Amino acid sequence: MISVILCTHNPRQDFLRRTLEHLQRQTLPRDQWELLLVDNASATDLALLVDLSWHPRGRHLKEPVLGLTPARLAGIAAAQYELLVFVDDDNLLDAGYLEQAGRIAGRRPYIGAFGGNITGDFEQPPPGWLMPHLSVLAVRDLERSLWSNLYDWQTAPLGAGLVIRAEIARQYAGNTSQNALKSLLGRKGKNTVSGEDLDMVYTALDMGYGAGRFTDLALTHLIPKERLNRRYLLRLFEGIAFSDVLLHAERPAHAAAPPGELARKIVTILYRVWPFNYMEILIQLANVRGILRAKKFLRAYRAGRLTGY
Repeated sequence: MISVILCTHNPRQDFLRRTLEHLQRQTLPRDQWELLLVDNASATDLALLVDLSWHPRGRHLKEPVLGLTPARLAGIAAAQYELLVFVDDDNLLDAGYLEQAGRIAGRRPYIGAFGGNITGDFEQPPPGWLMPHLSVLAVRDLERSLWSNLYDWQTAPLGAGLVIRAEIARQYAGNTSQNALKSLLGRKGKNTVSGEDLDMVYTALDMGYGAGRFTDLALTHLIPKERLNRRYLLRLFEGIAFSDVLLHAERPAHAAAPPGELARKIVTILYRVWPFNYMEILIQLANVRGILRAKKFLRAYRAGRLTGY
C-alpha cells in the first residue's frame, strides 16, 4: 500500500491539473494507494478548486506554516501506508510509476529511499550554458540503475518522485521536529534553499538502508519559463550551495569536504575557467557566495543570534 503526498503552494493550475491527470492514469489500482494533497498556505483554499472525488482515498490537507518542509511533515503525519511517494505539483508520473515503486520496494528490502529518471519539459528552450547543469532544476537522465549505501549524490534520488519507506520518513520527521536547523531546509516562498529531500535520503542511510535511482521509474518535470531566467538560476545555484553546507553541518563525518575546503576548491575551478566561459564564472561565484553565506549563518545561528535565514 502506498501513500502519495502532493505538496503545493499557490500552484499554477494548468501544471497541477496535468499532475493530477497523470496520477489518475496510474496502473496501480486505487484501492492500493491513497492521495494526500497538502495545501501549503495557498492564497486560495485548494479544496475549493481541486476535485479529488475521483479517488476513493483522496484527501485534502492544510498546512498553514509556509515551507516545503512543514508541508511534507504534514503529509508524513497523515500517511497511512508503509511506502510514501512525494510528488510535486509540476511532476508528471509515468503510468506505471506507483506500480513499479511497489515492486522495487518489495524486491529490494534493503533500499530505503529511491527515485528514477527525471526528464525536463521546458516551456521555452533552456540556454545552452545551462545544459551541463540541468540537475539544479531536478532534471536527471539515468542510463542505468544505481544504488549504494554511501552518502553519494550520484545514487541519491531527488525530491521529485521520491519513494521512501514510512519508518524512515517518520524518523526524519522526528529528527526534524527536534532539530531547528533541519527545519530550516526546504523551499519557503521565493527562497532557493533546498536540501530537505537529501536529508530524508540520508536518514535512510543513517538507519542502515541503501538509496538508489532506478530506470523502471520515470517522470517528467514541467519547467516554466520563469525558472530559466539567468538571475533566478544564479540564485538557485547559490541557494543549493547554502543548503549543502547546512545539510552536512549535522553530519560532519559524512560531508564530502569541510566548507572551507569546498570554498578553496571552487575558487580553484573559478581560476581555471576564467579565460574561457563567462557563465561558468558566474555559477562558481554563486556557489562561493552560498558557501560563505552559510558559514556566516551557522556561526550566528550557533551563537544564538539567529532563528531563521
